[in-house]
Amino acid sequence: MAFWYQLPLPQTALKLAIGAWAIFALGVLCLEITRRSWISRGVYGLALIAAALWWAGIRPSFDHEWAPDVEHIVTGTRDGDIVTLKDVRDFDWKSETDFTPRWQTRTYDLSKLETVDLFLSYWSSPAIAHTLVSFGFEGGEHIVFSAEIRKEKGESFSSIGGFFKEFDLALIAADERDIIRLRTNIRGEDVYRYPIHMPQAGMRELFLSYLETGNRLATVPTFYNTVTTNCTTVVFRLLRALDPALPFDYRILLSGYLPGYIYQNQGFETGLTEAEFRARAAISALGIAAGDSPDFSAAIRAAGTLPR
Repeated sequence: MAFWYQLPLPQTALKLAIGAWAIFALGVLCLEITRRSWISRGVYGLALIAAALWWAGIRPSFDHEWAPDVEHIVTGTRDGDIVTLKDVRDFDWKSETDFTPRWQTRTYDLSKLETVDLFLSYWSSPAIAHTLVSFGFEGGEHIVFSAEIRKEKGESFSSIGGFFKEFDLALIAADERDIIRLRTNIRGEDVYRYPIHMPQAGMRELFLSYLETGNRLATVPTFYNTVTTNCTTVVFRLLRALDPALPFDYRILLSGYLPGYIYQNQGFETGLTEAEFRARAAISALGIAAGDSPDFSAAIRAAGTLPR
């Protein structure tokens, strides 16, 4: 699989290389079964070392032509309570291929930070969801942070490729009317909103953690990994920095099951059963009804969704 995703060869040559390695490995296995030889073991060991050195030499790079929606990684500066974010995405989506790109510079006052929401977006398996974190400010303004694969032009997501250094990692900051509406209205995904209860000081630190992460990823290229470095593990590491006692759980890796983790740690405060807790979090229908309204953020928080 490493050869398939990373050897810079034409398809025919790539298949021949993979076939040659398979024949070599099977040959060593047959020798091990029929007449054990330290020579064959040594040759195979040297081949593995060579493959490991080649693999270790594959480094992430900014030298690519990126897909338009991940062309920029958010960066920012702080002056007291005032944070200025550069490259906030505010696309006007008509379809996944028809959109008006807009990258903006926006300013936020951390003293007016009021809410944190966790959004989960499902597109296939109930075990896997994309994780987004939204910060709300006085006056109804929201900004969403999303750790995403940084696709090159023409690339598409592959969960298997994510194990084999196929994608870089990007941190995107976007308006909810862009990044949430893209999932509810354009892609037709099932999206849920879960309010996260934490003190204002914790919200500030989490926001600043995202700022630090964006600044780092914009200067140090980093590989995405389907298990260890993805949208959910990035969020968990940031939250763990705020609360080291936060327990690790298999649902951190199988992000589709995060609602059970949230309910276990905070959901009981709503007075709902776990089934009611999940049902009340659904916001796809509200997003579709809101369309491209300027009040999209208010619409997806309409009566019937989870109380804060």
